[in-house]
Amino acid sequence: MPTTPEHNERIAKMTFSSVYPHYVAKVENKGRTKEELHQVIEWLTGFDEKKVKDLIEEKVTFKTFFERANLNPHAALITGLICGYRIEEIDNELTRQARYLDKLVDELAKGRKMEKILRKA
Repeated sequence: MPTTPEHNERIAKMTFSSVYPHYVAKVENKGRTKEELHQVIEWLTGFDEKKVKDLIEEKVTFKTFFERANLNPHAALITGLICGYRIEEIDNELTRQARYLDKLVDELAKGRKMEKILRKA
């Protein structure tokens, strides 16, 4: 299922601060913690909790968020379906990176063990 240019543009313009509270609610409603969410975000992007807070206050877009990120070299190991898209088949780099984060948050909320979520080579 290929993404459309409009879909990619919508993700690029979405602010991280608008999505972050949904990530927190999703994991906490399933018995996981905000600290675990931050561990996942830091693994993927290199952003610690303070940096995430700064980016939220700055109201950065996903485009800026991922431009500033130091993406984990093992991120390509994140595969599977998210929002009807097979992650490894998404051509647009930014959309794929945003879906990496969505997939990790989903796995955390579903109770997957942290050592499985934080992929190793």
